[in-house]
Amino acid sequence: MDDFLLRALIGGLGVAVVAAPLGSFVIWRRMAYFGDTLAHAALLGVTLGYVAGIGADIGVIAVCFGVAVMLIVLQRNQRLASDTLLGILSHGALAMGLIGLALNSDAGVDPMSYLFGDILAVSMTDIAWVYGGGLAVVVVLTCLWRPLLATAIDEELAMVEGVPVTAMRLVLMVLLALVVTLAMKVVGVLLATSLLIIPAAAVRSLAATPEQMAAMAAVAGALAVASGLWASLVFDIPSGPAIVVAALVLFAMSMMVSAVKRRR
Repeated sequence: MDDFLLRALIGGLGVAVVAAPLGSFVIWRRMAYFGDTLAHAALLGVTLGYVAGIGADIGVIAVCFGVAVMLIVLQRNQRLASDTLLGILSHGALAMGLIGLALNSDAGVDPMSYLFGDILAVSMTDIAWVYGGGLAVVVVLTCLWRPLLATAIDEELAMVEGVPVTAMRLVLMVLLALVVTLAMKVVGVLLATSLLIIPAAAVRSLAATPEQMAAMAAVAGALAVASGLWASLVFDIPSGPAIVVAALVLFAMSMMVSAVKRRR
């Protein structure tokens, strides 16, 4: 196997495994639109990272963290619904990011590589970033799994049991911001949320426990990455969209299996 394909596979598998458990939380808490908001805000983070000279990855994390905190603050104001706030933040951040890239075209930033990703250009530094950040996410999830799960199931009941709901909500949003940053290199800003949602959604009806769903989602995400890269190589199609389509195929297959089980 060529070196660039091997690096792409290793990087993609790392993102898929890390995104799986967080994708389960996204589905349980119905936060899919928040994932899209973070993905759109990531482009603004790329722009600010280059302008400030701190690097695209740090810029994305900083902007996504700011969006998460802003959303929590704005949600306390009951005048606007959460989906309205997410729509404003999502499209506003995306527009400012595109304008920022246009104004700084001399910086040598290719917006298409960030919008749709370029997994075949993944370097060893990117792989180290993916697995280092992924390890941090896994450690935090392992330590806070029970309070995060309790908050996802029923916030009011979790609050009664003494779980710091607001803090858990912020932790989850920060972890999502980090995973979106990791996924950005693989499938791009516009498709980053797909690695979070589709594999987890594909196995939801097949899993018996939350832990089982997270593990099965990791397997489904890994299969999507491997299948998408294979399809990209064989049919000469873009790798990022191919990975997403492979995940969609797995989702369709899981729906068929679930339908057969219900009939039986």
